[in-house]
Amino acid sequence: MSQENRVLSNAVDVSVPSVARMYDYYLGGKDNYAVDREACDELSKVVPSTGVLAVNNRRFLRRVVRWLAEERGIRQFLDHGSGLPTQDNVHEVAQRVDPRSRVVYVDNDPIVLAHGRALLEENEHTAVIQADLRDTDGIFDNPEVRRLIDLDEPVAALFVSVLHCIPDADDPAGLVRRVAERLAPGSYLVVCQLVSEDPATRDFVTEFMRVNTQGRWGRVRRQHELRAFLDGLEIQEPGLVEVSTWRPDPSDAGPKQLTQEWIEYGGVARRA
Repeated sequence: MSQENRVLSNAVDVSVPSVARMYDYYLGGKDNYAVDREACDELSKVVPSTGVLAVNNRRFLRRVVRWLAEERGIRQFLDHGSGLPTQDNVHEVAQRVDPRSRVVYVDNDPIVLAHGRALLEENEHTAVIQADLRDTDGIFDNPEVRRLIDLDEPVAALFVSVLHCIPDADDPAGLVRRVAERLAPGSYLVVCQLVSEDPATRDFVTEFMRVNTQGRWGRVRRQHELRAFLDGLEIQEPGLVEVSTWRPDPSDAGPKQLTQEWIEYGGVARRA
């Protein structure tokens, strides 16, 4: 499907699990429905580390935004596939470093749009838009993105735990590349996704999520596949790793993942 032909619905379908709402449930949120909770419970029977993985992924997001703001001076963030608002959202972390930091959240789930706009109603430096993250042209042409993001200055583009929702046919590597090409030198891309080196885990989760979300899913991949998404970019230390080990902060220690059937794997790359 071309970027121009993707049409998003404003209707909330409570009969089909939503990836954003499932993630919310794993984080202990309240913006989810029975269908989401049931899917999570079934998934956890086969991949029991999923709840801990979700918590550690959220903590990674918090650390990486703080590092980019404090250590790299980034003041603009474009969060692709942001999910439902929870504690310590990107704008809260970034604006603690500098209240003038600007953040645009992008998600295709209408409930994210509704909750995000309510949360950000009085924050002039932050916006949420409903868009298909594969629609790079539409995102960068959005009035809120044009208002808040200066493409002549460095930007951090976030793809945190979302690329596994993109099928291979839609070229997730090409998506990352298209976004990188739009950004000024000195910009950063934060990329992580669910990976497994066990083919049985990859096959089960991929099929389970594809069926339960009615096709709104991509694929659990392998580590080398994610590395290839960042070809041509400068991967920052400590490289691509299981995200709880990326610049760990003792004050931000999450629960230990007791099983390793799959992990959230990623890191940060810089556009030279």
